[in-house]
Amino acid sequence: MAEREQPPSSGARVWAVGALCRAIADALDARFNPVSVRGEISGFSRAASGHCYFSLKDESGQLRCAMFRRAASLLDFSPRDGDQVEVRGRLAVYEPRGDLQLVVESLRRAGQGALFEQFMQRKARLEAEGLFDPARKRALPTLPRAIGLVTSLGAAALHDVVTALRRRAPHIPVVLAPAAVQGAAAPAELVRSLQGLYALEPKVDVILLVRGGGSIEDLWAFNDETLARTIVQSPVPVISGVGHETDFTIADFCADLRAPTPTAAAELVAAPREVWLGALDLIEERLRDAVAARVDLLGQRLDQATGRLGRPSALVARQRLGLAHQAQRLHFAVLARTGRFAQAQQALAARGPLGLRATLARHHERLDRAALRLQLLDPALVLQRGYAWLTDADGRPVMHAAELAPDDHVTARLSDGTVALKVLQ
Repeated sequence: MAEREQPPSSGARVWAVGALCRAIADALDARFNPVSVRGEISGFSRAASGHCYFSLKDESGQLRCAMFRRAASLLDFSPRDGDQVEVRGRLAVYEPRGDLQLVVESLRRAGQGALFEQFMQRKARLEAEGLFDPARKRALPTLPRAIGLVTSLGAAALHDVVTALRRRAPHIPVVLAPAAVQGAAAPAELVRSLQGLYALEPKVDVILLVRGGGSIEDLWAFNDETLARTIVQSPVPVISGVGHETDFTIADFCADLRAPTPTAAAELVAAPREVWLGALDLIEERLRDAVAARVDLLGQRLDQATGRLGRPSALVARQRLGLAHQAQRLHFAVLARTGRFAQAQQALAARGPLGLRATLARHHERLDRAALRLQLLDPALVLQRGYAWLTDADGRPVMHAAELAPDDHVTARLSDGTVALKVLQ
């Protein structure tokens, strides 16, 4: 049932509460909306629904704000109490309580507009020059001998990094090169600290460039162009751990690796000591197993060689036995030959001188008969009987007349010499 305005008894208009709230909301909408406001965040909270609630205040006032889930999902950073921001939205009256509130449609850090535009322009120019080229970036050392650290002596990031390194790898020395990380002098100091680490001998193997989070103004030193070029010139890998996970600077793009936080940067460069000790234990176990297997293999080969060779004393004994056997055979052979010689002597002695002469006469007779047979076979005796031995020009014997032709030259050997002949027909 619609509310009705009751006429006042005194003649003044009396508003119903809801109607008055709506009238105020309409007046605000017509007079101010849309509206942009700058102030400091206070009491920021995010409900389970995704809606965000906070107050926006300055030194002279405070305004309740509501940012619904759709608009909150478009944020590129995490708002925190104390942040100076610029919001754009619509003033309204929350009728159930009669509260004035600003329904925020967009929110950004104060001054972010001009700085962000400058950041994007510088980023595009340096990227076109190749300073962000992934092919230029180097892998981190597995076991750094020393770690360079560039940050402020008063920064919380220094404590976070040192604590992480002391916990994970206390054996790795850390070389601190202090520098301001915020303000007008910060870029030049950061450049000098980096160059100082570059000139160290022996060199550090990796450099951490870190600071905690903050607004775009707080981190602006890390968007400096000279600092970007100095990072690119580093002789060793550089890890950038600047701000929070949602914060990005030019230094992040130039570094060899970006870490979401300073602590994460320390963890990336130093594996826990327990990991390396475990790896050493594993290597030791593998070496021990390999040595044991090698010893076993060599032992087996030695056993096989020993089996083939046998005991040296047994080999010598077998050689001695063989020598004794050969000596015995030689002795028996000498005895046998000596015995046959003795038997021959005994036979000759038994025959006496007459028998010996008769034996020699028989042998001479046999020898004379053999000599006579040889003489009868001598070709010279044939030639003495008037025969001739013919040979052709090449010295081959001529056995048949058919082997000769007219005008062939032959040689005839006679008993007392040779005669050269020519075949006529």
